[in-house]
Amino acid sequence: MKILVADDDPQLVRALRITLAAHGYDVVAAPDGAAAIALAAQTHPDIVLLDLGMPRLDGVQVIEALRGWTSAPIIVVSGRTGSADKVEALDAGADDYVTKPFQIDELLARLRALSRRTTPSGGDPVVSFADVVIDLSMKEVTRAGARVHLTPTEWRMLEYLARNPGALVTRQTLLKEIWASQSVTDSGYLRLYMSQLRRKLEADPARPAHLLTESGMGYRLVLDGVGGEASG
Repeated sequence: MKILVADDDPQLVRALRITLAAHGYDVVAAPDGAAAIALAAQTHPDIVLLDLGMPRLDGVQVIEALRGWTSAPIIVVSGRTGSADKVEALDAGADDYVTKPFQIDELLARLRALSRRTTPSGGDPVVSFADVVIDLSMKEVTRAGARVHLTPTEWRMLEYLARNPGALVTRQTLLKEIWASQSVTDSGYLRLYMSQLRRKLEADPARPAHLLTESGMGYRLVLDGVGGEASG
C-alpha cells in the first residue's frame, strides 16, 4: 500500500519513512503543498498523511485540491490543536486528524482502519465490535445474537459511522447525512441519538468504549483493536 507523506519537517518525514516501510508500506514524500498535489497525481497513493502548515499551499488547500479527483483517505498530522483547525480540515475532506506529537502505534492503528476502507469487497460489509454485529446489507444490528431495534434515525447515524470505521466524522457531516439539510445545526440532536445508541450497544453507556465523542468535533466508531480517544 502506497502512502504519500506531505510535511516540511525533514526529520519527521525521515522517521515516518523508516517506520512505515518497516510495517510494509511504500512511502513517497513531498516537502510542500504544491509538490504534494503533483506527486499525488503522479503516484496515486492509497492514503495521504498531510501536515497543515506547509509552504506553497497549506494543508486545507491541498485537501480541497485532492478531493477534486481522488477519494483516497487523508489523515492530517499537524501540530495545530485548536478545534477550529481540525473541523476546517475535516470539512474540507480529510478523513482523520492526528495531533503532533503522536504515538506511532496510534497512527498505525488509524492507518489500518482507513486501509480496510480502501479494500474492495464483493458487497456491503459486516462491521462488528464487542458482541455487536452490524449487517450493512440487511440493515440489521444484533447484540449477543439478539436483534437490536433501532429507530430509522439511530440506524442512519450508526450506519454512517460503521461505513467509516475508525475515522472521525464531524457533527456537520452527520447532520447533513442524517437530515439531508444544511439548515439543521443543533448538535443536541446528535447527542440525543448517540446517547440512545450507547444505551443499546455499549456494555457501559456512561463509559463508552466504541461509540466515542471527539469533543467539539464529532464522533468516531472504534472497532476492537483500533485505538481512539473517548470523551463523554
